[in-house]
Formats: sequence, C-alpha cells, structure tokens
Amino acid sequence: MQNVTSLELARDCEAVQIPHGAPVTLPKGTPVDITQTLGGTFTVHAQGGLYRIAGKDADALGLEPPAEEKKASAGPVDVDEKEVWEILRSCYDPEIPVNIVDLGLVYDLALDKLPSGHTRVNVKMTLTAPGCGMGGVIAGDAQQKILARDGVEEANVEVVWDPPWHQSMISEQGRRVLGLE
Repeated sequence: MQNVTSLELARDCEAVQIPHGAPVTLPKGTPVDITQTLGGTFTVHAQGGLYRIAGKDADALGLEPPAEEKKASAGPVDVDEKEVWEILRSCYDPEIPVNIVDLGLVYDLALDKLPSGHTRVNVKMTLTAPGCGMGGVIAGDAQQKILARDGVEEANVEVVWDPPWHQSMISEQGRRVLGLE
C-alpha cells in the first residue's frame, strides 16, 4: 500500500476524471490526496472523486515533473522490442497499481522498419472493462512514451476488445502486487 500525501494545488490544474475520462480543471487551492504516483502520472482524490494528473503538471502538486524528452538522433537508430515492452511497463491504469503489461492488457506488439530507417511501433491493448472511460488516456500515455524513444517515428496504440480481458491474464508479478496469490 502506498502512502497518501495531502496538499493543496498550487495553481489551476488540468486533470482527467476517473473512471469517466472527462477532462476537468481543478482550481488552485483544491485540497487533494495523492493516492498513486506511478508511471510519471499522479492519481489524486479531490472533491469526492478520483483524478489523474499528468506529469507535466507536477508543479501544481509542488513536485518536479518527470524528465521525458525525445532524444534526437542524426540517423536511424535500432529499436529493440524488449525496450518497447519496458516502456509499456511504465504505463499504469490510474486506479490499479500494476503496469498495463503485468495487468495483461497488452495483446500484441509489432515493430516495422519505415523507409526513413526509423521504426513504427504497433500495439494492441485492451482494458479491464469495456465501459472504462480512461481507455483513450491510457492508450495515449503509452503512445507518447513510445514516441519519446529515440528511433521511433510512429506509434499506434489500438484498444481492442477481443479477446475480452479477465483476471487470469494478470502476470505472476501483477498478482503478487494485487495480493491475488
């Protein structure tokens, strides 16, 4: 279990309401409890609900934003599939303290060389429930993190529903974190 940190927002802050996925602005001075800080984003409890705050807005929480800048290369750089899997392990559902890979949400990963010599990464993933409004947010987070990898020119993250997700897809590591073993 993670520690909860209570504070007030230092400025107006963009957030995404969980689980609906609706963008909102939390006003300066709003009391928040940080409940999860994984993958460079923050899950906070405020105004009776849960919200996801992007790493770029860490200063509103009095924190340093995570450093995520795309490295520019002079020429093509090889992209290793294992590295992309590790990038995906840095993406989290804001309500669950297990990354999307260990949660069993990533169904497929494919790398294609482009004529430029750079790489296109294609990911097929699902969500724990079809009605989850956070799907676009989680897929967008994965896409942005993949695009930040040197040598990646394109990243496509598609949310699919077949096969439907179920708990048996959670890895052994994920099951330990969730206390299912």
